Amino acid sequence: MAAALALSTFATAAYAEQTLTIASWGGAYQDAQREAWFNIVAKELGITIKEDTTSGVADVRVQVASGKPTWDLVQQGNYGCAILDKEGNAEPLSDAIQNMEGFDASLKGKGWISNLVYSNVLAWNDETYPDNKPQGWADLWDTEKFPGGRSMRRSPVYNMEAALIADGVPMDKLYPLDVDRAFAKLESLRDDVTVWWSSGAQSAQVLQDGEVDMSGLWNGRAQSIADEGEPISITYNQQMLLTDCWIVPKGAPNKDLAMKAIEIMSRPEVQARIALYINYGPANSKAFETGVIPEDAAKKLPSYPDNLAKGFILDANYWADNLDKLTQRFDLFIQQ
Repeated sequence: MAAALALSTFATAAYAEQTLTIASWGGAYQDAQREAWFNIVAKELGITIKEDTTSGVADVRVQVASGKPTWDLVQQGNYGCAILDKEGNAEPLSDAIQNMEGFDASLKGKGWISNLVYSNVLAWNDETYPDNKPQGWADLWDTEKFPGGRSMRRSPVYNMEAALIADGVPMDKLYPLDVDRAFAKLESLRDDVTVWWSSGAQSAQVLQDGEVDMSGLWNGRAQSIADEGEPISITYNQQMLLTDCWIVPKGAPNKDLAMKAIEIMSRPEVQARIALYINYGPANSKAFETGVIPEDAAKKLPSYPDNLAKGFILDANYWADNLDKLTQRFDLFIQQ
């Protein structure tokens, strides 16, 4: 015990007075990360954490291309992480991180690891559908049984998967996507989509205002307006599980320190803390075994085991390879 204490003290001393710069999405989400994770890292390593914000993949590319990145650790969406990894813009993660238990193989890559789980779900207005409730993506297309305006994301991501599931493709047989079949199915719904949303705020607002009656959107956005008392419900049936993730930009000035920070934030008991501050689930499945998350709160999270079993994990590597060309085709599709 004395030896272990000495080693821990030595490690903390080695990092003393160092600064780790982390870039994330800002707002309430980054506030939650600070309380749940950053403060734990700062205390355990005896370091100062400096925060910045990122708007996406392009920011990281610029940092790496400069030859002198100022960020040590960056949050991205999962297919954003996969893209940066394939481009060589991410440092390979340490063996300690790669070997951590509780992470599905689809939630990490050579240079990235997921840190939380959210999902794209089907949501609707209960006042429009007081009796029969939608059960899955096929109901988004069923405008006879469920009349009303629809809303979907202005992106091929999520919509291609939803279209194929609605057309009868099993969730475990989606990838690689049958693109022509997906677009044919989307064609049959296009005239009923009154809003192609381009931000999380917009996706919730058009549902809250009654501009649309049913929508595919992020679970946290739908849950937030439901918690405010709006007659909005969601189903986790056929949910598309999504993750945000950590990468260390290539050439980061404090790479080793960043790896240690990821390792700490990936521990089950630390991972679990995020659910105490925002309605997102931990990526480490073992976090649900820690007792940190109250049971009633856990049941509302997309990565809660019972909810997890109802959906599928979005294939980050597929979208890393196909995002650009499918975005071009999708943009042409909705402009026709």
